[in-house]
Amino acid sequence: METDQWGRRIRAFRKLKGYTQEGLARQLGVSISVLGEVERGSRPLSDELLKEIANILDVSIDELSPIDKTVER
Repeated sequence: METDQWGRRIRAFRKLKGYTQEGLARQLGVSISVLGEVERGSRPLSDELLKEIANILDVSIDELSPIDKTVER
């Protein structure tokens, strides 16, 4: 998993949904520094944390995924 790309997408969706790092970290039950490390890609993202982030932000894991899923024509 390319953690920096996941982190950038998590940060983008967090901001889009109106969450501060502090607010999202509180909802997740983690420290702000942990969330910051995830967003910077310096901390591996567990499947459990990824699912919880997607749930709180009300997006699918596919939406958070940095993998380009464009359809070939």
